[in-house]
Amino acid sequence: MLNRDNGTAIRVVPAIDLLDGHVVRLRQGRYDQVTEYPVDPGELAATYAEQGATLLHVIDLSAARDGVRPPAHAEAIRRLVGDSGMAVQVGGGIRDERALREALELGVARVLVGTLAAAQPQRVGQLARDTARVAVAADVREGTVRAAGWLEDTGVAAETFVRSLAEAGVRDFLVTAIERDGTGDGPDTALLARLRPRVPGLLMAAGGIGSAVDVEAVAAAGADCAVIGRALYDGSLTLLEASASARSSPTDRPS
Repeated sequence: MLNRDNGTAIRVVPAIDLLDGHVVRLRQGRYDQVTEYPVDPGELAATYAEQGATLLHVIDLSAARDGVRPPAHAEAIRRLVGDSGMAVQVGGGIRDERALREALELGVARVLVGTLAAAQPQRVGQLARDTARVAVAADVREGTVRAAGWLEDTGVAAETFVRSLAEAGVRDFLVTAIERDGTGDGPDTALLARLRPRVPGLLMAAGGIGSAVDVEAVAAAGADCAVIGRALYDGSLTLLEASASARSSPTDRPS
């Protein structure tokens, strides 16, 4: 966590997406627009840890796409948990309680659920109340929440989705602007600002964060964490630059 002089804070969180054994990024969540990066996930995580990251965001895209169980990259995730020196949060393919338990058994700090939250909001709220290790992924395209690897439109407005899950007992949310994801075109700060009052705990922002200015923008919109993927892979933004921007950017959120 990066503390600022005015007592507020934002955390920069590097992301690793895994698909069929490879580190990749999708563009706007589309599996037909995949960029593969020739890097070992463990080596990439070690680099992020050396640069000061304390939390790693890992998405199992194979599991998200196929709904497989246990996680398609379970062993890779287990190694990241054991070797990276960072806390690891993981999502992708968590569509029932068994899959959730299996993900928790990998030793991760937090499990992100989206499809399960859309299908069983009250049950997910109870699970979140039972353990601080459960958070909800609100993956948003054109104002409504998507599920099943972003392939299905639930038809539920983002504000309604977050409000209902918060009322059920969920505190922490990852909000991803799908249209911005993997583009580097900038975050959807309007979406973040609308959802901030409805999120009782952590608001993690993802999608389109491609510059230090973007980190400042999500901080100003009230986010507690900025999740960054492609920009770090491509080198258009370094973790050190993002962290420096987070330290210098004021926000009205209390720490």
